[in-house]
Amino acid sequence: MKLRSEGPAGSRSGRLLLPLSPVPAAPGDRLLWLPGSGAVQAASPERASWTEALRAAVAELRAGALVAVPTDTLYGLACAASCSAALHAVYRLKGRSEAKPLALAVCLGRMDDVYRYCRVRVPEGLLKDLLPGPVTLVMESSEELNKDLNPFMPLVGIRIPDHTFMQDLAQMFESPLALTSANLSSQASSLNVEEFQDLWPQLSLVIEGGQIGDGQSPECRLDSTVVDLSVPGKFGIIRPGCALENTTAILQQKYGLLPSHASYL
Repeated sequence: MKLRSEGPAGSRSGRLLLPLSPVPAAPGDRLLWLPGSGAVQAASPERASWTEALRAAVAELRAGALVAVPTDTLYGLACAASCSAALHAVYRLKGRSEAKPLALAVCLGRMDDVYRYCRVRVPEGLLKDLLPGPVTLVMESSEELNKDLNPFMPLVGIRIPDHTFMQDLAQMFESPLALTSANLSSQASSLNVEEFQDLWPQLSLVIEGGQIGDGQSPECRLDSTVVDLSVPGKFGIIRPGCALENTTAILQQKYGLLPSHASYL
């Protein structure tokens, strides 16, 4: 069931969710505000609205739909990683070739899930130093992941965003999410929902979590840092992203990994 939100324009408090009418929905009917700007109190009215937003997103994802979500870096597009039809829809929407490696990352809600869906060849402490955070870790995928995620290579990028809603969503969904930026391929990334409004008609739900960053410099639009950890003892920077300095310091100085050349994107 699709949902729309009711309440004063621009209100950031919890808003009542109502079923959509049978007539075709306008793009605005797909917009759902998140209450507050992060974790909310367990017994508060905002928590009820937060939970209902999670349930609405989970319902759409389980139906094979595409949902726009806020993350710790940019706005993203999420779908069920196990649904090949949804994955193909993301590629079409983005205008990106499925043959391009590492086009989609896998978003997880718990550290334990990394070991289930990847073959981890680094110390557990390294994972905990980088996740959750604005980093995508590239490792060999396990047999449990859908091969249509990145169909022409054995590697997959793993994300645990440092964002309460995204972690709650991944945990409630109880299955990997495919995640990519909410923009057409080669176009600027999005820091608010209006910047990808042309994509709304092809999305079942847009979760409005407010402005991400201040938007005053190009650095604010950098996506996660992508680092290849598939080779024991080495790391390769695939995309510098927004956390390059901190990531490389941890990998080299704390864990003694050696840099290697890697370029997939």
